[in-house]
Amino acid sequence: MPAFEFVKSSYSGGNAGQECVEVARNITSTVAVRDSKDLHGPILRLNPTAWTTFTREL
Repeated sequence: MPAFEFVKSSYSGGNAGQECVEVARNITSTVAVRDSKDLHGPILRLNPTAWTTFTREL
């Protein structure tokens, strides 16, 4: 499986200690989300439809 290519959300704060989210959409069947302060922590994997529904609700 190819590696996720994470990009920091434009909504994430720029200062250390703030909420920081990274999203990877480079794999067609999966959208991956992680906390950029914990690069080795858990990764939430969603199908693209679930991601679209989630982001629409924000």
